[in-house]
Amino acid sequence: MNTSASGAVGAAEILPEEAIDALSRAEATHAAGNAPGSHRHDALLSLRAANIKQSAVRDVFEISMQPGLVSLAGGNPYLQSLPLERLAQTAASIMADHGLEALQYGGGQGTLELREQICEVMAAEGILDADPENVVVTAGSQSAQDVAAKVFCNPGDVILVEDPTYVGALNTFEVYEVDVQPLAGDDHGIIPSQLRERIAALQAEGKTIKLLYTIPNFNNPSGVTLAPGRRQEIVDICREANILVMEDNPYGLLKFDGVLPQPLRADNPDDVLYLGSFSKIFAPGLRIGWALVPAHLKQRFYLASEAVTLCPPTFNQLLISSYLANYDWQGQIRTYRALYEERCKALLAALEEFMPAGVSWTRPEGGFFIWLTLPAGIDSYPLLHQGIDAGVVFVPGAAFTGATGPSNKLRLAFSAVPPEVLREGVKRLAPVLAGAMAAHSGART
Repeated sequence: MNTSASGAVGAAEILPEEAIDALSRAEATHAAGNAPGSHRHDALLSLRAANIKQSAVRDVFEISMQPGLVSLAGGNPYLQSLPLERLAQTAASIMADHGLEALQYGGGQGTLELREQICEVMAAEGILDADPENVVVTAGSQSAQDVAAKVFCNPGDVILVEDPTYVGALNTFEVYEVDVQPLAGDDHGIIPSQLRERIAALQAEGKTIKLLYTIPNFNNPSGVTLAPGRRQEIVDICREANILVMEDNPYGLLKFDGVLPQPLRADNPDDVLYLGSFSKIFAPGLRIGWALVPAHLKQRFYLASEAVTLCPPTFNQLLISSYLANYDWQGQIRTYRALYEERCKALLAALEEFMPAGVSWTRPEGGFFIWLTLPAGIDSYPLLHQGIDAGVVFVPGAAFTGATGPSNKLRLAFSAVPPEVLREGVKRLAPVLAGAMAAHSGART
């Protein structure tokens, strides 16, 4: 591995949990399951526990990666752009002035101050009628996905998901023994006519469809944005079929040009469960997200959330409230937009420069990710280890689908990587993909 090709390539960061889960899922999918255990306590495990995926990849990637390895795997926000010293002073002030409150149990729904501020954040996203009474503060939007699956789904019920979609959601839904049904889309997201046909086909099979889970803005992993002209039609189709739309929008404010598409929830308060998070617009380590729940469903959702976490961490809520009240948080988002746009352009330019003919990729308008497609018949999972040997790591596409079998896709993350390192990473990855394509072409002739 050439570690001197770019002076900016230094010690790699530990991969975030999201990337570790994705790599673990990709390996488990490729291996078609995990080896059975032999401990006597295995007999005590629930059937549900068999759906919790684990693999050797986690053990490898939980350790700090070797110096010089370019990571295009982790969707980390670029926290170095935050005013960390001032935030440290704010945290100290909270402890000094409100320590008893900060370290005590709080309300299970979240503080009223933060819920009111969350409504202001959602107003910036295009939701103008949010009521703090219908906001439930959660341990990140991941927790909200878990609560939704638990509250709405019996084993065997269907959740429709975009294909590809967020690995954490897939893992969560499968734990609850839900029938995850993927929806193929195009460069503009879910196709309404195909959604209608898929619903009809599943209902004809006697299936009960409860939720449509969608990341309409800069989908993780594809980077695709749902076309504005399709949004209301998709909600209407689901309303007609009595399917609740679960709109997950962690990246919504991170559109490079700042012109935001209207959320599905904006005009549909009764038919969309809206999930938001401070992980991408502030700090993921605080683990604070929220759900804006239709009023008639809020109490059940809130009680289920409280049953798991009892209450969201009070100190973290107070820190976020102080940040929203006393910092230029919208200016920070503009900083993020400029940073991520620069990095996205750098990654796209590197792909144009180095990628072999036959590889295609998405061109996101915001968010953290670009989605590569290799020629049909090439499995991207074995290329992961070849990539590591070449000094670059990515996430194979098998991590992001409920479908079985190999995937010819892979995800590249640009958010936390400087432009010159992105170029170096693509330069290292390109020969790996070219070699796989040549071998595949030779095997067919």
